[in-house]
Parts: sequence; structure tokens; C-alpha cells
Amino acid sequence: MALNYNLAKVYALSDNDPDFVNQIITLFVTEVPQDLTQVKLGIKTKDHKLAYAYAHKIKPSLDLLGMNVAFEEILQIEAWAKAEGKRKEINATYDSVESQIEKAVKEITKDFDL
Repeated sequence: MALNYNLAKVYALSDNDPDFVNQIITLFVTEVPQDLTQVKLGIKTKDHKLAYAYAHKIKPSLDLLGMNVAFEEILQIEAWAKAEGKRKEINATYDSVESQIEKAVKEITKDFDL
């Protein structure tokens, strides 16, 4: 039972095509955690361009999977990176996004036997 994600947009986009839905969730589970580590690296090393690029890449996936809070927070990370903000202020936001993605990945993996 999906608590940390919502596939309504994915099903709407795919006309309820289970293969398409499976492709989307597989991509999410395999790519988003890797991309998120790049965001973390960008924040840690103050490489704002790296953090921005990967936050921007993750953004549509969070929206598509109905992860509204994580989506709003990734927008904050994008804005922080664009403004080249200080690291301390963004760490809690990053931690929150990371936690939500980890929960969603665990749940999707379980729900879809990936």
C-alpha cells in the first residue's frame, strides 16, 4: 500500500499500461538514489552547479510519483544552488528529501517485487 508515493500521475500518463508504470518505477528506484548522492556531493563540496543539475534531474520524478513534499524541497535545493547559498541552511532540507526518497524506494521495491 503506497504511503510514500502515489502513482496516479504515472497511471494517467500511461493510460494504465503496466509495462510503462514498471519502467517508470524501475527508473526511479535505480536512478534517483544515485542522482541524490550527486546532490549531496554538490552540497558538501559547495559545487552549486552539480547540486543544481542533479536536483533539477530528480524534480520531475518526484512530481510524477506524487511526492509533493519532497518535490517542494527539491525546488528549495535548486533555488539554494542557484543562489549559491551557505551549506548549513540546506542540510536539513536535503536530509528530508533523502529520507522521503529512501522510504519510497523501499516501499516501491516491496510493492512491485523489484
